[in-house]
Amino acid sequence: MGDSIKLILSDIDGTILPAGQPYVSERTADAFSAALAAGYYVGPASGRARAWMVPFLRGRDELCQTALATNGMEVYLQGELIHRETVAHGLLEELAAEMTELPHAGLVVFDEGTPQLVAGTLDDLAASFPAYAKTCRVLGAVPDTPAVKVNVFQRTDMEGTRAFVARLNEEHPELSFDVPQVAWSNVTPRGWSKGAAVRVLCDAIGCSTDEALVFGDAGNDVPMFRVAGHSAAVAGATPEAAVEARYHIGACEDDAVAIAVEALVAGEWPFTE
Repeated sequence: MGDSIKLILSDIDGTILPAGQPYVSERTADAFSAALAAGYYVGPASGRARAWMVPFLRGRDELCQTALATNGMEVYLQGELIHRETVAHGLLEELAAEMTELPHAGLVVFDEGTPQLVAGTLDDLAASFPAYAKTCRVLGAVPDTPAVKVNVFQRTDMEGTRAFVARLNEEHPELSFDVPQVAWSNVTPRGWSKGAAVRVLCDAIGCSTDEALVFGDAGNDVPMFRVAGHSAAVAGATPEAAVEARYHIGACEDDAVAIAVEALVAGEWPFTE
């Protein structure tokens, strides 16, 4: 069955990168390299920009040549950017106004790798995503530059995050919001997601989505779980991700994705229904 797979994509945080670690294990990087050498298309599918992915993949740029970056807003194939989505300026202004009125909420629009705080406070951003607060540029207004990576946040628990995201999805029909982690949400044009990006990448490769294998652990991975013919959630995945995955594997901390990829390269099928 492994010979029917053409494309392998994996989320990074919580799927191949354990919390608090600076980069994936050597075993994971080696497994992805072996899959590339065996003729698979391989890459990350992350909310992060492509340039940020390379250090997490132990500096191996070849492992990020094919990628779904910024939650699928940018699609790369063998080093070439083949698709890019942006969020309309007017929609961001509406969203910024709403975030200003909500308690402990905010909006971040990125300039390449630099987070820019458009609405909300640094204290609330630090509580929601500490790493971004350390390098954040405070703007207080929506920038004129095209917005590719956009996030909203609210200082709350997971139950509150789900309620926050559900409200935004209902109130903003032209935008989509997901739950990648507590207190944090990706913002994309309605209908755009990692799932839509998988379709774009498969079309460019010339394979069907049935020939795609994806790994993930969170709500923003659900759309690609629904599109790809083969999807696997790591142990400890969020309930919404776990229920959508076709297969279930071990933990991120135990190199579960690497183990599965190694098996594929060896001609074995690593999953059971």
